[in-house]
Amino acid sequence: MKLFNRLPGFTPATPGLERRVLRALPTALWAGSLLLCLPSIAIRAWSWLTGAPADTPPLMMVDIYVASAIILHWTALFTAAIAAFIVMIMKGPAFVADAYPLIESDTPQCR
Repeated sequence: MKLFNRLPGFTPATPGLERRVLRALPTALWAGSLLLCLPSIAIRAWSWLTGAPADTPPLMMVDIYVASAIILHWTALFTAAIAAFIVMIMKGPAFVADAYPLIESDTPQCR
């Protein structure tokens, strides 16, 4: 006995934007994270070239901003992935649960 049966006559919707979003997410994750790391890398390279100490507050402040921007980026991508996945599932085939027999009665029977 199968738990769910496909709804007869239901045609699934064609894939749309949600598939393109899901396919683009890995690229957006790595490319976006790398681009967001560039300010921190650039300021570290600048401090190394000029001989400035690497633990000064402005340098650490840039690192904090970069880390928070990366976390925000990842959270936004995760939210987009959840939304695209939900749309993809909703466009899939429809299922119905197995029916159970009902007692045909106009009034409820009290025991």
